[in-house]
Amino acid sequence: MAMFKVGIIGCGGRGRSHAAGYAASSDVKIVACADPKRENAKALAETHNIPESDIYSDYNKMLEEVKPDIVSVCTWTGLHAKMIIDSVKAGVKAIHAEKPMAPTWGESKKIYKACADNDVMITFCHQRRFGAHFVKAKELANDGTIGDLYRVEGFCSNLFDWGTHWFDMFFFYNNDEPAEWVIGQLSYEKEHTVFGVPVETNGLSYIKWKNGLHGLLVTGMGGSNCSNRIIGTKGMIEVEVRNGPSCRFKNEDKAGWQVADLKGVVPPGGDTTLSVLDLIDCLKTGQEPVLSGRKALQATELIFATYESSRKRARINLPLEIEDSPLISMIEDGTLKAK
Repeated sequence: MAMFKVGIIGCGGRGRSHAAGYAASSDVKIVACADPKRENAKALAETHNIPESDIYSDYNKMLEEVKPDIVSVCTWTGLHAKMIIDSVKAGVKAIHAEKPMAPTWGESKKIYKACADNDVMITFCHQRRFGAHFVKAKELANDGTIGDLYRVEGFCSNLFDWGTHWFDMFFFYNNDEPAEWVIGQLSYEKEHTVFGVPVETNGLSYIKWKNGLHGLLVTGMGGSNCSNRIIGTKGMIEVEVRNGPSCRFKNEDKAGWQVADLKGVVPPGGDTTLSVLDLIDCLKTGQEPVLSGRKALQATELIFATYESSRKRARINLPLEIEDSPLISMIEDGTLKAK
């Protein structure tokens, strides 16, 4: 018999991905799912043999009647705080949620505190920590292949949705050392939202960690032939090279780029499935999950600290002492106006 009962909240693409992860474990059973779009919930239920009686449009009713041990929250970002806190109140043991954490820094902290105060294990799906090319890049960054690590770079469309992954990767490469300060700038030239949350047109975020590492995230303007770049005293690593390998490096030992060998770097199963399996294993052992809420919070802090730096036109020392999203506040008060 399965050890833990699972409920899925939000049965779209990400909900189906989480469900596939649970289906790969003999320690859990998906017993219910909830989505206001019944066709989404019904499709997930049919795939995972969930009875018609355990398909819900109201997630709170699911929590009350089924009493799952684990829930996955796979909905739009603005719904996360209420759904996660409601799940905590319902007595769940663990929550696996989609990223970004929440639309504001205050809500993000509130989510984490509610889980920590009630001994609920929470993870956020920064699943790239389980990707073979990212894991290999971390290994190369820390085993002396490129000397001492001193700079990380990332390039993506926006700070909030995609940038949360790259901020998380910066911490991953740097062994989750704490960040010290952030300085950044934004432009807002056209209205655009992701999961209902406004995002910048272009952005720059420059970060310093307490161990001396520096980082740069560039959004919305290209600027590189790769997604991540890791620079050391004796070489560099590039991850997700455009029209090239998923991980390559060069150093003083050999001329030119070398393609990293990814064979056997991570177990089979896919990034999201591995993230779900890790949560289940940690719920059994009590260890901190790879995608723990603590780690998600530190990446999320860099998003809102960059926004705050743009609002204050100043360097922001951490920890961040605000509650709002400065980007949303600047849009609402007219400081930022789309052209």
